[in-house]
Amino acid sequence: MIPFLDLAAQHRSLIDELSSVVTRVLQSGHFVLGENVRDFEAAFARYCGAEHAVSVNTGTSALHLALLAVGVEPGDEVITTPMTFVATVAAIMYAGAVPKLVDIEPETWTIDPDQLEGAITSRTRAIIPVHLHGRLADMERILWTARARGIPVIEDAAQAHGAEREGRRAGTFGDIGCFSFYPGKNLGACGEGGAIVTDQADLADRVRMLRDWGQERKYLHVARGFNYRLDEIQAAILSVKLPYIEDWTRARQRAAARYDALLAGSGIPVPAAGTGQDHVYHVYGVRVRDRDWVRNALAEQGIQTGVHYPIPVHLQPAYAGLGYGRGAFPVTERLAQETLSLPMFPEISEAQIGQVCDALIRIAAPVAA
Repeated sequence: MIPFLDLAAQHRSLIDELSSVVTRVLQSGHFVLGENVRDFEAAFARYCGAEHAVSVNTGTSALHLALLAVGVEPGDEVITTPMTFVATVAAIMYAGAVPKLVDIEPETWTIDPDQLEGAITSRTRAIIPVHLHGRLADMERILWTARARGIPVIEDAAQAHGAEREGRRAGTFGDIGCFSFYPGKNLGACGEGGAIVTDQADLADRVRMLRDWGQERKYLHVARGFNYRLDEIQAAILSVKLPYIEDWTRARQRAAARYDALLAGSGIPVPAAGTGQDHVYHVYGVRVRDRDWVRNALAEQGIQTGVHYPIPVHLQPAYAGLGYGRGAFPVTERLAQETLSLPMFPEISEAQIGQVCDALIRIAAPVAA
């Protein structure tokens, strides 16, 4: 069987290091907001090229606190895309704000900058571009629109650890960047985790306070905060993994290039080519007709695949109250019906990729570009 994701392969090579740091944390008896959290935050800030990193318990919490830190209040509007995991929109609603959705670009599958202008109103207080599948959104055009109107930009970089354009990494283009360390992410914990990065000390301080019950100091609560802290064990695990992410990213990019080469001329649309390092391939998604049938046929041949995301946020029953119906975002809706995520992890072999492509070309009915 070819797995869609093989976390065990990653952990086999790190088991001694991981076991050692977990044991040290257990022996220390210090499990919350200790030196492991501080060390990881400093290292992750350096990796991203940001002045500050503040860890939290999930990527969703990172988005929630980022919104509060930039001053989003109940009734404000926040612009994002429906082609994302529901957490992006949920975080906006946690802040009491109203999600305002715009469609994605048909080539990059990230938020369409041309549609931002028409979505901005006097109530717009933030924009959240999503670096879908590990590809940077068009931050230059997004920031041009946002800066002209004084609107903060919060990057949802949950899938884009290390994606880079012109020397800047994901999370450092906007006011705040938000990351998830869910186990399957490019940099994943052995449990839940997240972080924000920023160059603005006041925003980092605000997130740091809000994650810990709004405490300015112990038992002095100056804001209504949350229990959103990253624990010491996960911070220690992430510190072990962080030095390896560059090698893992290059392996993902080599795997993507191999997929591109083998699928070239097949009629199966592959991810649009990035420039330099701006795609880190958390997901390698292709488009096929009869996606569910193709997926089942591949499974019968021992090939696992994934789907990101089969039902866009605006069509989810839980978010029907946003007021968008079917047909509101045609590019997103088509992608949701056609995208198939192929096996992608740093340890995948060329032979496995070849087997996946042979089967896919044989099975799939190509989609016209």
